[in-house]
Amino acid sequence: QVQLVESGGGLVQAGGSLRLSCAASGRTFSRYGMGWFRQAPGKEREFVAGVTRTGGSTYYPDSVKGRFTISRDNAKNTVYLQMNSLKPEDTAVYYCAATTLWVGVTQPEYGYWGQGTQVTVSS
Repeated sequence: QVQLVESGGGLVQAGGSLRLSCAASGRTFSRYGMGWFRQAPGKEREFVAGVTRTGGSTYYPDSVKGRFTISRDNAKNTVYLQMNSLKPEDTAVYYCAATTLWVGVTQPEYGYWGQGTQVTVSS
């Protein structure tokens, strides 16, 4: 099993940047594909970024492509989400997730979830 703890959320003005971090427990972090999801009030949770076990490939939906970057440091058991050019519609609780697959892009593919961190973008 793996336990995930997110950090780095907060309040930022539109056009600003934030970097989220997700620290994972255990010594098998490199065996998990990692992803970030978000959920805004009244909306379904949506995929925003995924990275393969080795970090060699990344995946994004069109809504964040070119603005968000996912990366991982397997030596530090940590995955990051760099968010630039933030928009008010990026406001949501952001969740880190782990999958036993090479990588996942949908919620059912992920079996482990963090508690979430709030990101609020003001206009």
